[in-house]
Amino acid sequence: MFEELHQQDAQRPAGRTEGEPLPDAVGAGPAQRSEPERSDGERSGAGPAPTASAGSMSPSTHPPISADPSGGPGLDADQPHLDESDVDAESNIDADERQDVPDESFAAGLPRLTGRRRGKPGRRLVPFLEERTVSLTPEQRLLLLDTWLRSGLPAGDFASLVGMSKYTLYGWKKRFDADGPAGLMDQPRGAPRGSRLPDLTKRSILMLKQANPDWGCQKISDMLLRGPALPASASAVATVLHEAGYVLEEVPTHPHPDKVRHFERASANQLWQTDLFTFILKRQNRRVYLVAFMDDHSRFITSYGLHASQSSALVLEVLRVGLTSYGTPQEILTDNGSQYVTWRGKSAFSKELEKRGIKQVVARPRHPQTLGKIERFWGSLWRECIESAVFIDMGDAQRRIGLFIDHYNFQRPHQGIDGLVPADRYFGAASEVRRSLQTRVSANALELARHGVPKQPLYLTGQVGGKPVSIHAEGERVILTGPAGTRQEIDLAADAVRPEPELPEPICPAGAVASPFLDEAEPPPGTSPLDDGIRQLAEALGVEVLDAEPVDDEPLDAEPVDDEPVQGGEA
Repeated sequence: MFEELHQQDAQRPAGRTEGEPLPDAVGAGPAQRSEPERSDGERSGAGPAPTASAGSMSPSTHPPISADPSGGPGLDADQPHLDESDVDAESNIDADERQDVPDESFAAGLPRLTGRRRGKPGRRLVPFLEERTVSLTPEQRLLLLDTWLRSGLPAGDFASLVGMSKYTLYGWKKRFDADGPAGLMDQPRGAPRGSRLPDLTKRSILMLKQANPDWGCQKISDMLLRGPALPASASAVATVLHEAGYVLEEVPTHPHPDKVRHFERASANQLWQTDLFTFILKRQNRRVYLVAFMDDHSRFITSYGLHASQSSALVLEVLRVGLTSYGTPQEILTDNGSQYVTWRGKSAFSKELEKRGIKQVVARPRHPQTLGKIERFWGSLWRECIESAVFIDMGDAQRRIGLFIDHYNFQRPHQGIDGLVPADRYFGAASEVRRSLQTRVSANALELARHGVPKQPLYLTGQVGGKPVSIHAEGERVILTGPAGTRQEIDLAADAVRPEPELPEPICPAGAVASPFLDEAEPPPGTSPLDDGIRQLAEALGVEVLDAEPVDDEPLDAEPVDDEPVQGGEA
């Protein structure tokens, strides 16, 4: 295009004066531009956008001009040439006419005479060149380090020669000076695998899990923080157990039809919950009933009671004991049991609450979720104490259940209250009351509740007459094993038996109903607990009660013996 312009300049008459307009056509082809006469409307910008022309190119972009390679006339010094002012005049033709044309049409039709417009940077798609880092072997690192040290060059100069950073050379030299050739080996990246807890914390986690297999990671974490003050998150506990060989067992569960709904009072003694629980004493094969009152805000058990019947008297006695010990709540939530409500009139429990100014809230029938907090307590009591415990009698069961309630109130973390124990919430402001009660709780209250008073182990072995014998205890019996493996139970002297330690009394208030038959020894054979009542009734009526005569052991068909003397003989 530029060669055509110069050829036209060469053919121009030499007598053209400065300022003479250029010919209408300077060449042919798509780069040729002519300026026909335009109307006033086209001059005002209403016409189509002008096309690109060769004369509109900036002179600064012209390449060096040489002679025509085809042998045509070149540019000599004697021949007239195109002046820069003429090119500028040609490139600025009709500048006044173009200033009214919109910028978009101008940009679409004409190339710009200036550089890139200021604004957003230009973007284009280029092939992606992936930077490949070559990994060096330890032998290559040692060779490069040795070559650098032998060369005597500065680290920056040598690094530019081999295509690496001088700081890499410094790092290699520092590791070589510290560890020798082993320092140039590949080092593992990242933190070491496995748990980073102290050994004491790891052993405590494993001991807690071994002693309580049903405990989860969150409960073990809460117990460590509350007991020996060893911080360990639930995930850290899971890592330690996984390293010890524990695996996660997927237990199928049944889908719940509705989401879990939750409510909780804002402070203690705003709402109490109460319910009854029943179980069987294994030794006596006797069903007993347990009633308890729980604070809704803190899950603190305020009172409990155990009895052979589920009567209103038991519920009222336990309520009175709880009110005496921990004050009066604003409301009490109950179910529709016969001890709390009646279908006609008011029950004794409702009258007692009305007399004390307590509002009774009754749950919906056949909906135990309303009393979910105390129902959850019954589940914990069963799994952690009653299911594995063997109680001697009802009195022993009442004391040991009270010890478990003490452990539940003051020592057992509760996940529903962010890992706190119920006493932390219940005695929020009265911390001195909580401390005075906690000092009375046995440290091993849970073990005493589960297994009772631990018995001292007994095991003796030796030789008698050159034959081995052993004596050991099995429960409450003492067994002697002879040389041939024969077993014989032996009795110890009464004065040699030490009195067994007794269970400590629980601090949780327990309500008891006065009963003439509670905790009494079983009557001997041939007698009845009603004998005393019948005798008192007979004395009041003036009737004589005949005692039962012993039964004769003689057979019914035996002949009667005549007491008179036989004739001819002596009496």
